[in-house]
Amino acid sequence: MTTHTFARPLAGRVAVVTGASSGIGEATAEHLAELGAHVVALARRAERLDALVARVTRAGGRALALAADVTDEAAVRAAAERVANELGGADLLFNNAGVMLPAPVEELATDQWRHQIDLNITGLMNAIGAFVPQLVKTAAERGVADLVNTSSIAAQNIFPNFAVYSATKAYVTHLSRHLRTELGPKNVRVSAVEPGIVGTELQDHVTDEGALAWLEGSKQAMEWLTPQDVAHAIGFLASLPPRANLQQVTIMPTGQAS
Repeated sequence: MTTHTFARPLAGRVAVVTGASSGIGEATAEHLAELGAHVVALARRAERLDALVARVTRAGGRALALAADVTDEAAVRAAAERVANELGGADLLFNNAGVMLPAPVEELATDQWRHQIDLNITGLMNAIGAFVPQLVKTAAERGVADLVNTSSIAAQNIFPNFAVYSATKAYVTHLSRHLRTELGPKNVRVSAVEPGIVGTELQDHVTDEGALAWLEGSKQAMEWLTPQDVAHAIGFLASLPPRANLQQVTIMPTGQAS
């Protein structure tokens, strides 16, 4: 029994992961399922979610796929209703959906600005609005719940031509600090995870030539983090005793100086 408890510290918990169709979200959904959570994988690409659920199930875990775009408030609320009705409510929300589109501000790539703000900020708030009431309720019933938001080292440090993306992530980090003061007394732990460079689909969406050259140079100069590295950090913070809250976690490639 002791071995089982330590191997599956999240047994009995319901974990919602946004942006679960690839990258950090996908890896974290799989890892939280390994730790015993019933995972709800939420993203736009239904076929990717179905494949994720199949892998989790084959490995002995439990997962539910919910195809929804986090920028669609009604769709996210409908997904939250399903989680409440079918699983009794979430007690862990990993707010991970996001996009990175660096470019010099003088290029006036306003569509890219809007896309980053809509997904990284508005999408985040849609998920918070839909699921935080569940987190508060389940924390009262079970003693702890977790809200984990994906930020970035760009929230702290300066990267040329990443101004809009970095600003959205600064929003995420500062919001997380404020929410911790609101929700901590209600046994909801709030954490901002700030990775350095991680090898994910984020880089595939970059179109600016200067940013692409910078990313390629960094890839040659150092070994990037993997999504699994971040996933294990999230599993660790969610597995801590209810009295302990890792408020801000910065995880960097060893070779990345800033």
